[in-house]
Amino acid sequence: MNHWIVANLWLIPAIPLAAALSILCLNSSRGKGAAALAVLGQIVALVMAVIAFVPTLQAPGWRAFHNFTWFTFGEQALRIGWVLDPLAAAMLVMITLVGLCIFVFSVGYMADDKNFTRFFAYLSFFSAAMLGVVIANSLLLLFVCWELVGLASYLLIGFWIDKPSAAAAAKKAFITTRIGDIGFFLGILWLYSGSGTLLFYDNGHGCLENAGLLLLGASATFVALLIFCGAVGKSGQFPLHVWLPDAMEGPTPVSALIHAATMVAAGVFLVARVYPLFSAGAIDGVTPSLTVVVSIGVITAVMAALIALAQFDIKRILAYSTVSQLGLMMVSLGVGGVAAGIMHLIAHGFFKALLFLGAGSVIHGCDHEQDIRKMGGLRWLMPVTFLTYAIGMMNLSGVPFFFSGGWTKEEILQATTHWHVSHLPHYLMLVGVVLTALYMTRQMIYVFFGNKRAASTHAHESPRVMTMPLMMLAGCSIVLSIALTPAWPWLHSYLNGEPAHFHIARLIQPMLFVSLALVAAGIGLGWLIYRNVAETDPVEQAQPALFHFLESKMWLDELYDWTVIGLSKMAARLSDWMDRNVWDGLVRAFAGLGQFFGIFSADFDERGINAGVDEATGGTRGLGRLMSALHSGQIQTYLRAAAVSVLALLILYAWLT
Repeated sequence: MNHWIVANLWLIPAIPLAAALSILCLNSSRGKGAAALAVLGQIVALVMAVIAFVPTLQAPGWRAFHNFTWFTFGEQALRIGWVLDPLAAAMLVMITLVGLCIFVFSVGYMADDKNFTRFFAYLSFFSAAMLGVVIANSLLLLFVCWELVGLASYLLIGFWIDKPSAAAAAKKAFITTRIGDIGFFLGILWLYSGSGTLLFYDNGHGCLENAGLLLLGASATFVALLIFCGAVGKSGQFPLHVWLPDAMEGPTPVSALIHAATMVAAGVFLVARVYPLFSAGAIDGVTPSLTVVVSIGVITAVMAALIALAQFDIKRILAYSTVSQLGLMMVSLGVGGVAAGIMHLIAHGFFKALLFLGAGSVIHGCDHEQDIRKMGGLRWLMPVTFLTYAIGMMNLSGVPFFFSGGWTKEEILQATTHWHVSHLPHYLMLVGVVLTALYMTRQMIYVFFGNKRAASTHAHESPRVMTMPLMMLAGCSIVLSIALTPAWPWLHSYLNGEPAHFHIARLIQPMLFVSLALVAAGIGLGWLIYRNVAETDPVEQAQPALFHFLESKMWLDELYDWTVIGLSKMAARLSDWMDRNVWDGLVRAFAGLGQFFGIFSADFDERGINAGVDEATGGTRGLGRLMSALHSGQIQTYLRAAAVSVLALLILYAWLT
């Protein structure tokens, strides 16, 4: 069975892909059939993911792969394959399970959409592409699936094609992530040039194994940084984070899929997968590439958390929280806490899907209103949504014990204390914990507490097809905490390839109480500030300039408009002017010169060469006529000619003598 599942690991992404292709062949009126195919494909993928997960439990650090030759060029053979290890297995289960919940939720949320069938085809395609990224044992295969993830996100963010803002957001996401992917692609070329292979594991000869890393030598740092460019784009890290909040223009299930299980998870997963490349030549766990990862992660985490404090769109608040949490994961990877970062990625997949789907339930119940200032008092009108959303909020805020997000965040904070370069990332992550609890408390009070506002008047609970996935995700985020507790760090040990042991004393850790105190401070501060909130934000009243700065997303989009986009437009205008006034003039000048030489050549040919030839031909023809007249055959004519000739000779002789 172990050998069979490893050799046939490709079936896990192939099944949703087949479902997507089948759905595209259906008539648009066959919506129920499309939903059934998509959900069934995801269920089968989940079952196979669980089957693949089982072998990885048999021994710590278990890994198996299946490689084969894709094609050859000359004497070179390009090989690809797939790998099954704890990292891949855990991600497969998370993606398929979270994706299944989102698929089921979409049945209710998108029920009235005219493009219901096409939506489920895109969802299945998105899931298949991400699953392909996870199983890849070749950087080339990973990159192919990586680009398919980008294509799927473009199709889903711009799903409502008749909505200009959605079309613009889709283009922005696609182009921004392509900027990072250019660096990623250059890194792939450099890696292949240096190591001669793009296989991760190949019986000791893969690019992540000792032989491949030795061949790269010092260039491993530059290759890692180029690959990290792709992760920065996909996972919305500074400075390429600007696409992620705008991606909220797509349907809410799309936001959940992007932010929880697929696209943004790809960047963090990529860094974890090629971590040996980042850590090559490390001294005390520190390399230049890992230092860059930490720096970008810290900036992203704190910046996004601050911006989230001043947003009013319920989905954009969650979007910036995703950016912040991804920054936190990058910090964890950069300081050496790979297991902690992946644990948080998995836990985040469940509770962030819960929060986005909960936001979708709120939007659905409030007649598609997304401004939290127009909500309020929904806890009694939407009790299931409120309870599950509160569980998601506690996970995201980092409350420990019963919430998986609390344990994983505590693990990351613990990892940052051991980074020898600087303690600044640790302190800034502590600030990030307070900010996260603060903006999530603000959102909860605006939406579920206080008095009813305009959008809450006719609010109602969502149907069971939408609330059941919420309860499922809430339950998973709580149950997962059992495998994350420091007393029995099963998931941590599983990802690190170590045996897990139960020690109740591990619960008594200073960082746990520090984290708990910070979360309590954030929630308490949020309650004090926002408990009597009206439509005007208290922070906006107290600090209007600061609030406007944060509400405007620190003017980073405007900065890009003034610089990158402005320079691009200036270059385009210059190119247009040069084309019209310089290149076009030069082309016209050369065309005129050619035309002049053409006219001159034609005139010379007609009046010179042709006329000369015509005259010579006429003279020859006249001479011919004369000669033919002389040869008339009459003897008298010949005698006269002879007499004239003799006479002429006599005159010449007389003249000469």
